[in-house]
Amino acid sequence: MTPDELQRAAADHLLLHFSKQRLDDLLVLERGEGPYVFDTRGRRYVDALSSLFCAQLGYSYGAELGAAVTEQLTRLPFNTNWATAHPPAIELAERLTGLAPPGLTRAFFTNGGSEAVEAAWKLVREHYLAIGQPRRTKAIARNIAYHGVTLGALAFTGVARFKDDFGPPPIDVTHVSNTNAFRAPDGADPAAFCARLLAEVEAAVVAAGPDEVALIIAEPVQNAGGCLTPPPGYWRGLRDIADRYGILLLADEVITGCGRLGEWFGSAREGVTPDLVTLAKGITAAYLPMGAVLATDRVVRPLDGRVFRHGITFGGHPASAAVALRTIDIVARDGVLENVRALEPYLRDRLGELLALPIVGDVRGAGFFWAIELVKDGANGRFDQAERDALLRGYLPGRLLEAGLIARADDRGDAVLQIAPPLISDHAVLDEIVGGLRDVLTDAGKRFAAA
Repeated sequence: MTPDELQRAAADHLLLHFSKQRLDDLLVLERGEGPYVFDTRGRRYVDALSSLFCAQLGYSYGAELGAAVTEQLTRLPFNTNWATAHPPAIELAERLTGLAPPGLTRAFFTNGGSEAVEAAWKLVREHYLAIGQPRRTKAIARNIAYHGVTLGALAFTGVARFKDDFGPPPIDVTHVSNTNAFRAPDGADPAAFCARLLAEVEAAVVAAGPDEVALIIAEPVQNAGGCLTPPPGYWRGLRDIADRYGILLLADEVITGCGRLGEWFGSAREGVTPDLVTLAKGITAAYLPMGAVLATDRVVRPLDGRVFRHGITFGGHPASAAVALRTIDIVARDGVLENVRALEPYLRDRLGELLALPIVGDVRGAGFFWAIELVKDGANGRFDQAERDALLRGYLPGRLLEAGLIARADDRGDAVLQIAPPLISDHAVLDEIVGGLRDVLTDAGKRFAAA
């Protein structure tokens, strides 16, 4: 099909995800190379978002990963993990748990992140039923956090407009403050900020009923709201609260896992072992769909001899598992994690240069996962809804593409621009991204920011 025919066919037949329908200027990408993607008219873009935090290795490993798929499909194209198993799933479970923080020893496979969060909750419920604590049916999550689109995952999600119209949530969830230090009255004092946040979590547990709360769920670096990093001691505090009240702690690493923060598991940077971890996106470097839940023996052992009443037909598909295994090999062979660790300070410093622009109020993140909060004036004024619509939905998407960049302009009540480059990006690619951002934000500042 020609580019124009593709546009018409998409408008007439394709339902887009989290997008307005029948877009007249839909970006249609047809190939990739390294950290770059190309649209159907031949225009090149730096994929500074890794195709929504997924394409950890960029786009040049297709032949190698395709060979892994071909080998598996000619050997055993499919088998479920329902009362049977196959070698790739077994080997992947062993490899992932070997890379995980100590104690995470069991793996359950899904097709993606929302499924992983849903499966984790059902595993939590099965755990408490098995140990004779059926009243633990509640959870603690964070404001603005996004945990998935299935109804259970939506209950954890702290973004009202994504969930309120779909009916009462199936899980009783209390949402507490997230870790955004920017604008927080005590944000410049990490110790005080951390103490206040943890006190709020504990108060929420007490208010909900300590013997009724089953789970605390959080991302090591929260995506929604713009790469919200925790203050020092925050995750140790969550671990202590969970242990004190007999609650399970889940690190949602659908985005932060698989190298995005320079470690296979972002929670490893915090020195804490959660009871459960959810993974997806980068687990196969996006070459095939896959997700996973990792859990400790403490969570799973009470289920010995019992049926885990949850299953997904294609969870742990042999081809996906084979690609995930090869991805682990590539990451180790090509020094991908080492690349992120080595270049994180460089990327942080280059992005920090953007603070000189009037429209930039804050730069935050970790690894290859960063956000820029946009402000209205030198006093860090907020844009109102109409201004955010004009800036984030009207101006920035097209202007970024003009600059040859794919990045994410996001709105959770504040204006945020996010980047998450492929983990194979080098100095030159990072410079290209920051240079493009500077040009775009300089122009945006002239239009939207007051002096």
